[in-house]
Amino acid sequence: MGKSPPNILWVVTTQWRAQACGYAGDANARTPHLDALAAQSVNYTQAVTPHPFGPMARAALLTGVASPQNGVRDYFDALPAGTRTIAHAMRERGYATAFFGKWGVGARDRSTPLVGEAAAKVIVPEGARGGFEFWEGFEGGFQLNDPWLPGTEMGAPKKFVGYQSDVLAERWAYWLVKHAKFRPVFTVVSMEAPHPPYDAPAAGVAAGAPSEIALSANVPRGGEAEEKSRRELAGYYAHIEATDRAIGGFLEVARRNWIVVFTSVHGDMHGAHGLFRKGWPYEESVRVPLLVRGPGVTARRDEAAVSLMDLAGMTTAWAEGRSGAVDDRIGAAISMPSVVALPHQCDREWRGVRTKTRKLVLGPDGAPWLFFDLENDPMEMKNLAGNPARSGEIAALRAAAGLV
Repeated sequence: MGKSPPNILWVVTTQWRAQACGYAGDANARTPHLDALAAQSVNYTQAVTPHPFGPMARAALLTGVASPQNGVRDYFDALPAGTRTIAHAMRERGYATAFFGKWGVGARDRSTPLVGEAAAKVIVPEGARGGFEFWEGFEGGFQLNDPWLPGTEMGAPKKFVGYQSDVLAERWAYWLVKHAKFRPVFTVVSMEAPHPPYDAPAAGVAAGAPSEIALSANVPRGGEAEEKSRRELAGYYAHIEATDRAIGGFLEVARRNWIVVFTSVHGDMHGAHGLFRKGWPYEESVRVPLLVRGPGVTARRDEAAVSLMDLAGMTTAWAEGRSGAVDDRIGAAISMPSVVALPHQCDREWRGVRTKTRKLVLGPDGAPWLFFDLENDPMEMKNLAGNPARSGEIAALRAAAGLV
């Protein structure tokens, strides 16, 4: 990875499913900057989120520990005080650490509306910022335009004019000029886009016509699901294009001796199987983009069973001059440790494993709920969980994955 410690940047988005990139073959996605990044990166084509919901996924990403073992089970759970994160590990390795944007694992008042300025202005106390030396972000609010940013140098929240992704890119660049001089840096830029509201303005990018959206085969046709899917996706892809442009700014700066990671905490169903939002175990919800570009990296497609939980260990390995390669495993663990009482979310707890060719999901009673042959059924159109001819295969995968 280079002789001197590399600078490292995580660009973390929200609800950007793995399929929704030009380099992944999505005809709807206009992502020229990410396409260029993919051409220079390790593209982890099988990457998943361990938990397809924000707080659980973010806690696992920051700690390398699954939920609920990391202390976050429910949507309103905060990362426990004193929890060790990737920031602590990188500071021990001599890195300056900084976080910008969506935090999502802080304490929240259940009576505060999830969307709006009140949520965007919530102060995350200095001792609850995961060990980052510099922190400039927000707990929530979904203000994709003109965000409020409380932080290390501001104290009270300050409103910034502009598209959120652009604002965060500018704040990151400002911090680099002012602070990043004598030590290698580890920075996380956490964007809410392309999370709803999908009809919010997207930095001058006009949403396409819903009728022109190319839908996946697993979106039911001719009814409300198709209509809603087309309407949402038109705005979704506008935010993807606008955020891709902001990411282009990071890529211009983070070149020599930089490792750049691009990913998302989870995806969005967008009408697949007639479902919306996240929490579900289907591909649209659990598969995420994961690109890694850096000194000495050979661009390639990597089909390892990688999870966002691996990223903390990969990052400390890079800081120490090691490759960060993930050990061989049968598959990546996926789960939802609780039911989130918000509209359209998954209606049950579940746990499972995803391999390159199979996905097994157990319901809350421990019985197989879903089993898909991803090799022959990538759209997950045929649930084989109740097929007697597959019972031996299900039992073997369950045992190999430790799903007791």
